[in-house]
Amino acid sequence: MLDAIVRFCTRYMSIGVVLIGFLGILEPGLMKPLAPQIPTFLGIIMFGMGMSLTPDDFRNVFRQPKNVAIGTLLQFTIMPAVAFGLIHLFRLPPAIAIGVVLVGCCPGGTASNVISYIAHADVALSVSMTMVNTLLAPFVTPFLVWLIAGTWVDIDFVSMMLSIVKMVLLPLILGIGMNAFFPRQVSRIIRVMPMLSALVVILTVGCVVSMSGRAIVDNGLVILCVVILHNLCGMLLGGFCARHFGLDKAQCRAMTIEVGMQNSGLASTLALMYFTAAGGIAGAIFSVWHNVSGSLFASYCVGKDEEDQQEEEAGELVEEKNRN
Repeated sequence: MLDAIVRFCTRYMSIGVVLIGFLGILEPGLMKPLAPQIPTFLGIIMFGMGMSLTPDDFRNVFRQPKNVAIGTLLQFTIMPAVAFGLIHLFRLPPAIAIGVVLVGCCPGGTASNVISYIAHADVALSVSMTMVNTLLAPFVTPFLVWLIAGTWVDIDFVSMMLSIVKMVLLPLILGIGMNAFFPRQVSRIIRVMPMLSALVVILTVGCVVSMSGRAIVDNGLVILCVVILHNLCGMLLGGFCARHFGLDKAQCRAMTIEVGMQNSGLASTLALMYFTAAGGIAGAIFSVWHNVSGSLFASYCVGKDEEDQQEEEAGELVEEKNRN
């Protein structure tokens, strides 16, 4: 029964986001009181991510350090650079542009690991990249935001760094410790984490929309275009660079997914905490869109593998007939 509820919540998350978005516009007062709790909700999700990590995940980092280093480099260069280009190309106002920058400077999201599994990508590499990038985020994310936006937005580097430590790093470490010392209890709790993640995304979107309805009405279509381009450019460039570095097919797929999919919940939370609610719009839309594009990419990969397998089997049959 519980597994069915979890599957329902994750499968229909997009519908929940649309409904909560309309509710946020029509009745903004209902969602605004929840806004201060968003950092706590995000911390719960990061705690869940920590509980899902095993000693083998850490060993994988040292089994393929070069690939993890390449992935980290691509993660923290491609997406920030694309964000920088898009905010200038579309001449976004600072209140909205900072949201795009935050999305670009955040680490990869945990959803990328699920998409990598579906896409027959290198899941071990995907998990290692997510873990390493998340551990680096408290230091790298504020620095990149300051580097890109520091000339036109006031950025409290130290305060933002400490917030990410509290919201991301500490819950992650606590989750890892929980899994190490209480694995039996964790195996029960971890089952509901996908549902909690979906609910956090829905609540975050509701809060952002309720606090920035006017900005969404005025700029929603432009932000949607920027988000789609940001995600697609990240995926395309991530895959292209991975091939350039000589990675195999499964590793290239993992890089494509990991670079393009961001921890947009963290981006929206930082926007609400340090900037404006309008700055959270890009992260809120990205939360939905990258799951759509990731799922489409995974479906393409599965179909391509089936097609390649059929061609290989057909070729073997032809060779066998020729020998006979």
